[in-house]
Amino acid sequence: MIVDLVKKKRTLWKKGSGRNLLAALNDDFRKYGVNIGRDRFFDLLRKNDLLIKKKHRKINTTNSYHHFHKYPNIIKDLKITRVNQVIVTDITYLYLRENDSFAYLFLVTDLFSRKILGYDVSPNLSAKSAVKALTMAFKNMSDVNDCIHHSDRGIQYCSNQYTELLKKKKIRISMTENSDPLENAVAERINKTVKEEFTDEKQISFSCFKEAKIVIPQIIKFYNDERPHRSLEMFTPSVAYKINRELKRKWKAYYKNHSINKDISIISLVE
Repeated sequence: MIVDLVKKKRTLWKKGSGRNLLAALNDDFRKYGVNIGRDRFFDLLRKNDLLIKKKHRKINTTNSYHHFHKYPNIIKDLKITRVNQVIVTDITYLYLRENDSFAYLFLVTDLFSRKILGYDVSPNLSAKSAVKALTMAFKNMSDVNDCIHHSDRGIQYCSNQYTELLKKKKIRISMTENSDPLENAVAERINKTVKEEFTDEKQISFSCFKEAKIVIPQIIKFYNDERPHRSLEMFTPSVAYKINRELKRKWKAYYKNHSINKDISIISLVE
C-alpha cells in the first residue's frame, strides 16, 4: 500500500526526495493507520528501487553583457522576516524532444515562503516573457508595498520595459553583483527542483512546446500546494505564504560564509 501511495504521488512529482515524500504522505498514512519511521520508509524505497539518483546538466540562460543599467545587491545583509518583502526571479531552459530545441521558463518567487507567484513558458528569452511572469506575480501578491525585486543581471531584468514596470509599482530593484549563484540561491534552487523532481530523466523535457505549456502549470501548482519544504517546517509554500506565526528554519550564510551555518534561526511568517 505504501509503495502504491508513493508511486501515485510520483505520477507527476517524479523525483521528490524521500524526506519530502514522507512528509507529503503523512495525511494518507494517518487515514490508513500506517505508522512508519524515516529509516524504515527509506528501506522500503530502496528495496523497491524508488530512491532518487541525482544527475546534473546546465545551460546558460543569462546574458549580462549589455548597456542597460545594473543595480547593486541590496538584500545581501537583509534579514527576511515576512512574505512579499523580497521577490526573486530566474530563468531556466526546458528541452523539447520533437525538434531538439529549447523553451524557457520564467519564474517569480516569494523569497520568504518559496511560493511561485508568477511564471511564463516562452519559446525565447525575450524581456516580454519576463514581464508576463512579473505581471502574474503582482496579481497573486497580497501586498506589494515596501517590496524588493531581486534578480541576476540578465538583459531581460535590466531592460527598460521591465524596470519601468517595477518602478511604476514603487518596488526597489536589487541585482546580483558577481557570477556567484549563491547571490540568487533560492531562485536557482527552485529552478533545480522544477527541472529534476518532476521527471524520470536527467532533467525535465517535453515532446513539444504545447505539452510544456500544459504540464508546467500542473507542476507549479503541485510545487506550491503539495510539496513540503524542510526550510518551512515541512509546510508547503502556499501554506507558508498564508500562515502567521514563527517557524524554525535552517539557514545558510550565503554571503558571509558559503559553508553551511548549522545554527537555527527563528523567523516570522507574516501575511
